[in-house]
Amino acid sequence: MNGINRRWVLASRPVGEPVLENFRLDQQPIPEPQAGQLLLQTLYLSIDPYMRGRMSEAKSYAPPVALGEVMVGGTVSRVIASQHPDYAVGELVMAYTGWQEYALSDGNGLFHLGELAQPSLALGVLGMPGFTAYMGLLDIGQPQAGETVVVAAASGAVGAVVGQLAKLQGCRVVGIAGGAEKCRYVVEELGFDACLDHKAPELPARLAAACPQGIDVYFENVGGKVFDAVLPLLNAKARVPVCGLIAHYNATALPAGPDRLPLLAATLLKQRIRMQGFIIFDDYGHRYGEFLQQMGPWVAEGKIRFREDRVRGLEAAPQALIGVLRGENFGKCMVHLAD
Repeated sequence: MNGINRRWVLASRPVGEPVLENFRLDQQPIPEPQAGQLLLQTLYLSIDPYMRGRMSEAKSYAPPVALGEVMVGGTVSRVIASQHPDYAVGELVMAYTGWQEYALSDGNGLFHLGELAQPSLALGVLGMPGFTAYMGLLDIGQPQAGETVVVAAASGAVGAVVGQLAKLQGCRVVGIAGGAEKCRYVVEELGFDACLDHKAPELPARLAAACPQGIDVYFENVGGKVFDAVLPLLNAKARVPVCGLIAHYNATALPAGPDRLPLLAATLLKQRIRMQGFIIFDDYGHRYGEFLQQMGPWVAEGKIRFREDRVRGLEAAPQALIGVLRGENFGKCMVHLAD
């Protein structure tokens, strides 16, 4: 094909919070698919907190993005040229082709989207965030009717689904979010029993008042002062699924203050708490079909509601990630590149 493929590459590694200078927008010719390959055009690009970890050289569960290489990310893409027997021109797929307008694929790691009425859902409630919420809560959290479930980042792509799933299980659900508007949305639109603004003072006291019977399941994706408020309220045999720690992603050193490790270890022991981290596709990828089979009807029936926070154009991607790490997004953040 004739034309230019624009790509955001990693120009430098951030120290603390990423800045725009850590990214560079470059241009390459649109590649031509060879035998066994297909060419994808990106329609939607997912923006997620884990991307901050990929910008660092620190040891993690996945290799870092190399300097000069395309930033990683999930996409909804359209097949626009194909020399692959399993993919026809015009098909929509979920891919992992990153921050670029076009990409070659050999078919590995692609998911057919079929006739999905709103394809962007494959990056949100029917994609990695929804899958994370589903498996983390139901497989690790194992909520029981009548229990109290607390959800951090409750208006976000993961937390919003966690709380709604917990309500479907008959639980009392308390969310924690940043700002009064997000808290109103979580209660009035998503059906949580309560939602607390972590930016307001006295979070520990307000959380204790909202959870008079303690906390049986805490879905952790934030860390920081939110976890500090939760820890004393965890009931015996509470479960704590851990999918992220966004409060610490930009940190360059351990936080100041007392060493909380002895308190955490003692609480885990005395309260017999199950605290388990998980990486969704590493640990549960073989169950993605099961998730879709259950979640699809819930979304179609309106039992699980969702909100997207879209920005337009590839140029917007770096600032969108910076905003997500600051908690500025309201719902699932994604970049809309093409119709």
